[in-house]
Amino acid sequence: MLTCKIYHAAMSEKKTSAFYQRQHRQRMRDQGLVKKEVWIVPEHARLLTQFEKQLRQPGLQKLITSQFTNGGSNAMTQPSLWAIVSLHDALQKEALIQSGEATAELVQGVDPSILMTLNEFGDLPVYLTIAGEQIIVESLMWPLADINDVVKFNDEVLRTHKLFPLSTISLDTLPDGNEYYTMFGALSATSLLSNIIFEVETLADNVIKAADAYSPYLNHDTSVLEG
Repeated sequence: MLTCKIYHAAMSEKKTSAFYQRQHRQRMRDQGLVKKEVWIVPEHARLLTQFEKQLRQPGLQKLITSQFTNGGSNAMTQPSLWAIVSLHDALQKEALIQSGEATAELVQGVDPSILMTLNEFGDLPVYLTIAGEQIIVESLMWPLADINDVVKFNDEVLRTHKLFPLSTISLDTLPDGNEYYTMFGALSATSLLSNIIFEVETLADNVIKAADAYSPYLNHDTSVLEG
């Protein structure tokens, strides 16, 4: 199971989403960036993410590009149904990987997967696997034991997880019997490569935001987030 792979990776590193959230914030500061909150209608979430990436560049001349009108250069051809190896090979050619902003490693096994490490998000690990006609994108968040009030936290998640577009939160029992919260998203295994990358980046962004939003429910030693 993909969640099991994430669990074993997390146990070897002993890092939670709060750690990656801090790393992400520090890297943004190191680049001279500032955080701004905006309010938009939900259907513009993808467009906002694309504009945000452009606005991180030192000039505005690249702000209006063809990607906002024709879907970008990735909107050409793609397999009718991705296989994990072909998806991994295709990712290696993408600007996200070529630029060093992320890495993609093929993890072999009974259920092979792709481990993407998002450097921009504090080296956050995100896993991709193909299950039938779906691509699952997933990242481990916190163990259940790190939550100071499980009932209130679960209620808050149910009421607010819709604020994190394209992602949701599940509670999974892992091989050692412990339970972990995981954020995941799913899309068709025939999706355009640009949409898969967008899903990965959206999930990573949502993990960071969720770590911030739900920090009051985390035990003190795992919830100290930088302002």
